[in-house]
Amino acid sequence: MAQRLKKYYAETILPKFLKEWNYKNLHEVPKVEKIVINRGIGDASQNAKIVDASLKELAMIAGQKGIVTKSKKAIAGFKLREAMPVGVTVTLRGERMYGFLDRLIHLALPRVRDFQGISPKSFDKCGNYSLGLEEQLMFPEIEYDKIDQVRGMDICIVTTAKNQEEGLRLLKEFGLPFKG
Repeated sequence: MAQRLKKYYAETILPKFLKEWNYKNLHEVPKVEKIVINRGIGDASQNAKIVDASLKELAMIAGQKGIVTKSKKAIAGFKLREAMPVGVTVTLRGERMYGFLDRLIHLALPRVRDFQGISPKSFDKCGNYSLGLEEQLMFPEIEYDKIDQVRGMDICIVTTAKNQEEGLRLLKEFGLPFKG
């Protein structure tokens, strides 16, 4: 089944950008390439169950199994040895990416308490957007009784935009609620 946002991009955003920005080629129009969801888990060195719980939560949220990221070198000050688990990450592309973006925009972000919108200043030079969430409870897939601890995550929306302006415009067209 084709995702709603993918269909919206093809039927509405693409023709609109071609006309307004005077692109000569269909492939010049910016699009969302992938979404990377990352969660750092520093406590994992003391408790191995945290890694499993985080992987399970990210799999429920993203609809795809994540991978465990491990430390590259030992740092004694952080009680960290080489190859210890330090985080979990999921990279979404295609249908799952559009499905997650749809749930993020229409279900998760509106559930944040006192939500005023997301900052339009979190773009890099190439039009990619990063956003940090303080808790996983905003996603409807997560049940409050089943989690052991409230943990946040970082979400990076990677686009093919050439600059911040194009990236902002693309994500506004998708419906991301920016401040101002």
